[in-house]
Amino acid sequence: MTVRSAIIAAVTLAGLSLPAAAQPASPLTSNPAEVQPGRYTLDASHGKISWSLSHLGFSTYVGQFHDVAATLVLDVKNPAASRLDATIAMNSAGTFNKGLDQHLQSADFFDVANHPTARFTASRITLLDARTARIDGQLTLRGVTRPVSMKAQFNQAGVNPVSKLYTIGFDGEATIRRSEFGMQYGLPLLGDDVTLKLEAEFVAASGD
Repeated sequence: MTVRSAIIAAVTLAGLSLPAAAQPASPLTSNPAEVQPGRYTLDASHGKISWSLSHLGFSTYVGQFHDVAATLVLDVKNPAASRLDATIAMNSAGTFNKGLDQHLQSADFFDVANHPTARFTASRITLLDARTARIDGQLTLRGVTRPVSMKAQFNQAGVNPVSKLYTIGFDGEATIRRSEFGMQYGLPLLGDDVTLKLEAEFVAASGD
């Protein structure tokens, strides 16, 4: 056996003898067809909803809800059978301005004292292309329930290299009219159309 052959054989044997923990993790994928089906929960530290609206026409004002909980039941073979349910704590609306944050919680806007949470429940998921879907559902905000459509894009899935948990990631966007949910304050100087942008990482539920 030559020196080169001996080295190749040694490397091969070493690879075969590695313990399971040292083997490469499942590869990340951007192909939705390769995603593991099942039940997922939102990683609260990596799930946010940003909102924006016109401020007097001079600028686009941006805020964020940082307390969001959600569950996703994913059926890869039949996406229409998938289910999504999300709850938002309305007192988590943040703008980095204490006075404005308090005003948002008042009856002029979210009326948090009477309506502490908002909820979105998906009723239909329709594929638009390989990685994009339209999610139709019902949004309940300030005690008013109205249909809302969201466009969602799949980013990737696989074992998160930090948490070591199987994770899937999405971005989403929807537009609502706040006046339809009873928020008339400041119209028309403050914009009626509110853009919602969602960034979400879902983690496979234990046992699925």
